[in-house]
Amino acid sequence: MEADFVVVGAGSAGCALAYRLAESGASVLVVEHGGTDVGPFIQMPAALSYPMNMKTYDWGYRSEPEPHLGGRRLATPRGKVIGGSSSINGMVYVRGHAHDFDTWAEMGADGWSYADVLPYFQRMETWHDGGHGGDAEWRGKNGPLHVTRGPRANPLFDAFVQAGKQAGYELTDDYNGHKQEGFGPMEQTVHKGRRWSAANAYLRPALKRQNCDLVRALVEKIEVTEGRATAVVCAGGKRIVARREIILSAGSINSPKLLLQSGIGPAAELAQHGITAHVDRPGVGKNLQDHLELYLQMASSQPITLYKHWNIFSKAMIGAQWLFTKTGLGASNQFESAAFIRSAPGVPYPDIQYHFLPMAIRYDGKAPAEGHGFQAHVGPMRSPSRGEVTLASADPAAAPKIQFNYMSHEKDWEDFRTCIRMTREIFAQDAFKPFVKHEIQPGADVQTDDELNGFIREHVESAYHPCGTCRMGRADDPMAVVDPEARVIGVDGLRLADSSIFPQVTNGNLNAPSIMTGEKAADHILGKTLPASNAKPWVHPNWETQQR
Repeated sequence: MEADFVVVGAGSAGCALAYRLAESGASVLVVEHGGTDVGPFIQMPAALSYPMNMKTYDWGYRSEPEPHLGGRRLATPRGKVIGGSSSINGMVYVRGHAHDFDTWAEMGADGWSYADVLPYFQRMETWHDGGHGGDAEWRGKNGPLHVTRGPRANPLFDAFVQAGKQAGYELTDDYNGHKQEGFGPMEQTVHKGRRWSAANAYLRPALKRQNCDLVRALVEKIEVTEGRATAVVCAGGKRIVARREIILSAGSINSPKLLLQSGIGPAAELAQHGITAHVDRPGVGKNLQDHLELYLQMASSQPITLYKHWNIFSKAMIGAQWLFTKTGLGASNQFESAAFIRSAPGVPYPDIQYHFLPMAIRYDGKAPAEGHGFQAHVGPMRSPSRGEVTLASADPAAAPKIQFNYMSHEKDWEDFRTCIRMTREIFAQDAFKPFVKHEIQPGADVQTDDELNGFIREHVESAYHPCGTCRMGRADDPMAVVDPEARVIGVDGLRLADSSIFPQVTNGNLNAPSIMTGEKAADHILGKTLPASNAKPWVHPNWETQQR
């Protein structure tokens, strides 16, 4: 088996790469270990909590015991399915703040500033404003990825935005446009009532071409011959030869794992597992970052939350309506209002994100005893904590060791206490007076720094945004793994494009920047680039002296 390009991983970036490379006329083979994404658990947006917890669709990774969280092991779901994590995620669509990408460029990712990446965000999307306003000139009109907004019919969605305004914060009618900062509608990768994953947007159209095929296999390593990546070796000994290049898009956990298994990484670490280092790259697997979040839950004084559908009969009705018409509550992820705010004066751009949900529910799908309620998911965006992905053994079938080192800085604790106190203030505004009964979680008696720290330690959860483990930087940077053209430093014919190359985690959910990375890397491979944008994003005029 051989092709011009071999793409490892049919996830967010890999599907976009396959589409663009096949569009150029080159032959493309996409290698994916996971199975089909067909079926209501994946395609129905409101069923999003199911695939993430199903062995069929998820690699089932967990972190090592986290020393600063009392030894808890946190779930690290990664999509093992066509579409990768875009087939099991919450479908929230956030490009990130303009400053995120300017920071990338300052960190050595030349050519990845906001001016450089905005044209790729525009190329990849077809944006539907749903009559809710927004910044049309900042958005895309003809891309494969459909981006929509939920109907926002529940009055709690508006109450959240109005409460933000009453608390003195900005409003924004398009956080993916000119102005991220503020409260406003949330966007989702849903199209005609279905999850619009990278598989639906990119891979299915690509596979309709004669020159693009999908191979089901578990890649064990990349074969490197005389300094050049020549083939991928799959379980069972199958070799797939790349005539031009191999592109690794296996995600922020499996991409570094595959590099390490192939002898590309810290030589001393590899030697412990009896793996010969072809290339000594100390940065492989390091710089692991993520977002953590908490949810603050309020009991509702009115029976208007989604809890009224939390029964077998209602779920069956919603499911049936969705199956036959792709409409109704099943057609939204239910995250329909959002906010991005700054934690303090002197912070130039938002560092706290909110997802608002008109129901009180845990990650494992359990509703609290209070019944009717609602919650705000909140967390800081730029934690200084860094972790690593390492091999547990030389066996390619073994799960890697994932150590996030969550909450390893005092700043993490300060930031989370700030998040809780600011959220309480928002829920105390007049807009919520008709709806708030009492605080379920953390509970009104949890007030001091120590009490809040205890709550944080016990309840903080990953927002599932791992990235940074194969950092992009200049070729002479010893800790960089790929250069700004996504080429793995020290190996010819090998590129890497997915969220593992992010120098720093972006402001928000990672699906949009991951797809953008695939789009932009495809252009680097094909030797072309879109002209830079000269759009100027909004920054609070008094950010130095005002928090809001």
